[in-house]
Amino acid sequence: MYHLVCLVQQNLNQLTKSGTSVGANYREANRSRSTKDFKNKIKISLAEASETDYWLEIIEELNWLELPKLKNLRVEAKELLAIFTSVANKL
Repeated sequence: MYHLVCLVQQNLNQLTKSGTSVGANYREANRSRSTKDFKNKIKISLAEASETDYWLEIIEELNWLELPKLKNLRVEAKELLAIFTSVANKL
């Protein structure tokens, strides 16, 4: 049981880190001093959004969260992925 609790905690920690990093890097992108810095921060946001969706997928596969809430989170993660991909490709 202890190992399962540790596994859940590790996954939730990773989800928290990647999920909050999306917003932090997007904020930094909007405060960037150059196009190159902006693009770099957007690409980091893209990678973190992808990682967040990965952890949400793991949680879904293990049935750790109610399905309707999880589906909404995954939809939002995919929307962010699409937005950051579009922005990065236009620079």
